[in-house]
Amino acid sequence: MYREYLNGKIGSLIYITGTLVRGLSSQTFTEKGYNLTPDQYIILSLLLDNEEIKYQRQIAEIIFKDRANVSRIIDILKEKGFIEKIPDSNGRKIYKLIVTEKGKEAREEILPIEKEIRKMITKNISDEELNVMFHTLEKMNLNIRDKVKLQI
Repeated sequence: MYREYLNGKIGSLIYITGTLVRGLSSQTFTEKGYNLTPDQYIILSLLLDNEEIKYQRQIAEIIFKDRANVSRIIDILKEKGFIEKIPDSNGRKIYKLIVTEKGKEAREEILPIEKEIRKMITKNISDEELNVMFHTLEKMNLNIRDKVKLQI
């Protein structure tokens, strides 16, 4: 139904789909009583899934959010006891981010729900179609990433 209204506007479709996925995740997290938002969960997952990611700047570059937003999310994760900020050895105001046991436990609790949401989102989509979609979105991302001016 909505297809005729969007009339091939890929940016609008990507935006709307992203909004729906984020809304579904947020709604599900709230219904299950999780103390995390989708944005907080993404950062927690990035830190746990990638040992080389240790700094706020790296996270900002990956999720393409400005430093102020990432800093706010990290501070909330710290307040909730999901991460710790350890001063870096170079003496500047740079902190390594370490996921606490509480953060690891929260991630493990949410992981099955994340998989359930992913299954719901990808229903009736073949692995081949998903691979093509990921590849295409990655190309689109690379085509425009350096064109967007964002303070990271």
